[in-house]
Amino acid sequence: MKRYRNGEVWDFENQMPVVAGAGDVILGLDGGTTSTVCICMPILPFSDPLPDPVPVLARAVAGCTNHNSVGEAAARETLEQVMAEALAKSGSNRSAVRAVCLAVSGVNHPSDQQRILDWLRDVFPSNARLYVQNDAVAALACGTLGKLHGCVLIAGTGTIAYGFTEDGREARAAGAGPTLGDWGSGYGIAAQALTAVIRAHDGRGPHTMLMSSMLGKLGLSSPDELIGWTYADPSWARIAALVPVVVCCAIAGDKVANKILFDSVEELRLSVKAVVQRLGLCGPEGKDSFPLVMVGGVLDENKRWDIGEEVIKCISKDYPGAVPIRPKVEPAVGAALVAWNFCMKESLENAFKS
Repeated sequence: MKRYRNGEVWDFENQMPVVAGAGDVILGLDGGTTSTVCICMPILPFSDPLPDPVPVLARAVAGCTNHNSVGEAAARETLEQVMAEALAKSGSNRSAVRAVCLAVSGVNHPSDQQRILDWLRDVFPSNARLYVQNDAVAALACGTLGKLHGCVLIAGTGTIAYGFTEDGREARAAGAGPTLGDWGSGYGIAAQALTAVIRAHDGRGPHTMLMSSMLGKLGLSSPDELIGWTYADPSWARIAALVPVVVCCAIAGDKVANKILFDSVEELRLSVKAVVQRLGLCGPEGKDSFPLVMVGGVLDENKRWDIGEEVIKCISKDYPGAVPIRPKVEPAVGAALVAWNFCMKESLENAFKS
């Protein structure tokens, strides 16, 4: 166990000795493009049902940990800081950590997982169980309480659909980032709206209420100023933060804004459909039941233009067995429950062998 590049964040451990085996904990981390949340949860007896609510000892929040967005070094530094903060707040230290599950956006290939696992092995004790997943796994697990079965649709700054079968097969759709067409995401919706403003301004597109609304929101006097505003800081989250402007214009009846939102609903439907079909979650006749977990700010309920509800309506027509779930716990808790379930499986397998 090393201090790695960020040694000072662990200095609190010198004042907080923890007896090994007493008060063991699990760390669950949900790392997104906008923010990262880490929770510390007590290890729960495998023989008992999960309590409701799931106990959380401490919670810490940090910035982006997607290495594709901020770079590998910055992502790791933030990951280490937020895990150390969660442990410090809980009164624990690394010797108490039984398992860690990092569910991080940008983990798209086994090589991504392996690099992070190699780094984690230098950070935590050798007896800690370490798991690295895409952040979509935590999002699914927060709706299914750690069970990896069904499909999750995330639509926040970015978007991805991810699914698991009960026998461990998995599939994903979308989630390739804005350059490769993250349509249906917050970034995708807002970027299309900004494009519509420019097109309306130079005569290539229809007039839209988005023009005055966007300029008012950003404190700009002319659409020409949008170019400078956009490229001064084209970060994904900064652009995605403009989604509420698009929704307000759609509610007010703007045709361009409504088309953008309906097109986004269709893109999100297609992402879910691709995953469900590849995994056969709906069964041979297309009517089998499966969990459909809905996560992300774009899918949050809005009584007057509810993107999430529109997506559910479309998917239910394709797959009547889909069971929509809006999670009651956050994805970081889902990540911790994934680690807990993995530990429980290993414990049961070891007991069976002996």
